[in-house]
Amino acid sequence: MEAVIVALVSGGITLVGVLIANSKTQAVMDTKLEELTREVREHNNFAKRMPVVEEQIKVINHRISDLEDFHKPE
Repeated sequence: MEAVIVALVSGGITLVGVLIANSKTQAVMDTKLEELTREVREHNNFAKRMPVVEEQIKVINHRISDLEDFHKPE
């Protein structure tokens, strides 16, 4: 009977330890997931802005070209 009680107590202590460790692991995973989500949102925002920037660069290059043509010595 003593062996059964010792086994039950040991099992209970082990279970508590596993639950605590799992809780800490879950907290770390949640933090990592939040960070990854933030990075993905930041990247998506950048990807949305890039075509706008590229179009602005085209316009700027065209205006520079026009200015260079205007100031060419004849």
